[in-house]
Amino acid sequence: QVQLRESGGRSVQPGDSLRLSCAASAGTLSTYVIAWFRQAPGKEREFVGAIRWSHGGTYYNQFAKGRFTITRENAENTIYLQLRSLQPEDTAVYYCTAGLIEVYGPYNEPSQYAYWGQGTQVTVSS
Repeated sequence: QVQLRESGGRSVQPGDSLRLSCAASAGTLSTYVIAWFRQAPGKEREFVGAIRWSHGGTYYNQFAKGRFTITRENAENTIYLQLRSLQPEDTAVYYCTAGLIEVYGPYNEPSQYAYWGQGTQVTVSS
């Protein structure tokens, strides 16, 4: 059983940066992949990126490469999503999720993840 709690979402202006946090409550995350998804109004949930806890390897959706960065803090069981150069199209609820994913994935399928947080709202507007 893994419990996840996101925080850090807020309203920002285009071009701003923001860091989201995901606090995980679990005995150990060593076998899990922790991912971030986002969902904008009227759209399907979209894969942002993921990190394999055991070795810190990361995997990103194409739109996130170079702008978004996922890191982890082992001692705190916390995962971060650093967002840069935010644009209005990045407006969404951002979700943290955990799953047992095979080495070769897929990482981008929501159905592969068993545990989800409640989400945190990011709004980008001028």
